[in-house]
Order: sequence, then C-alpha cells, then structure tokens
Amino acid sequence: MNGHDDLVPVQLVYDGGCPFCRSFAATSELRGGLPDLEILDGRADTLLRQRLSGQGFNLADGAILIEGERIWHGADAVNRLCEQMRPSDPLLRLVTGLFADSGRSRRLYPLLLVARRLALALQGLRP
Repeated sequence: MNGHDDLVPVQLVYDGGCPFCRSFAATSELRGGLPDLEILDGRADTLLRQRLSGQGFNLADGAILIEGERIWHGADAVNRLCEQMRPSDPLLRLVTGLFADSGRSRRLYPLLLVARRLALALQGLRP
C-alpha cells in the first residue's frame, strides 16, 4: 500500500495534549506528502479513544495509525507512517528517515514516550 489509495482511509490518532505530538501531526498533515491522511486528536475525541482502547490500543502508550481495517500502535504506527511519507519539510525528512526503519523505530520510540510524558507532566496533564 502506498498511502495514496483513495479506497483505503488513513488516520493518525495522536495525543493533542502533547506539544511534540501536535507539532508532528500538524507537520505531517501539511508537508508529509500524504494528501489522504486524516489527523485526529485522540485526547479531544473521547468516543474514538474509548473505541480504540476497547480494541486494545491505548493512546497513553503511543500514537495509533488506522489504515482501512488495519491498525498500528506506538513504534509500529510511527514506522508505518514514516515509510509512506514523502515530506518536503527538512526536519520531517530527518524524522521520517530515522523512524522509517522498523528496528530503529522500536529502539527510539520509548524515548519519544518519555519526552511526551515529561511534556504532559509540565502541563499538568495525564498521559
């Protein structure tokens, strides 16, 4: 799948309370080269968050990528998204280069979660 198939919707569900997540989501939507990507704030959409949690995908444990009937979570979600993106933004090109490799994505993703939890704690928000 190339992410440009009009028959398969692609949605990125992220934590809108996290400044890093918001920035990545906004940049991905605007400059990621995936025109059909829909960005959803899981923190703001309680019903979506509950539905995903009921399927075993907890937003507190990382971003969620939904592609048709297939769901990726955490490092796998970021890896899958980065594999498909063709960004124009230089910083986003660097990020996608790092996370497009599944092994590297799994090694680096826990660092992103720590940074996210710290940013949320500084704002007085729970993951």
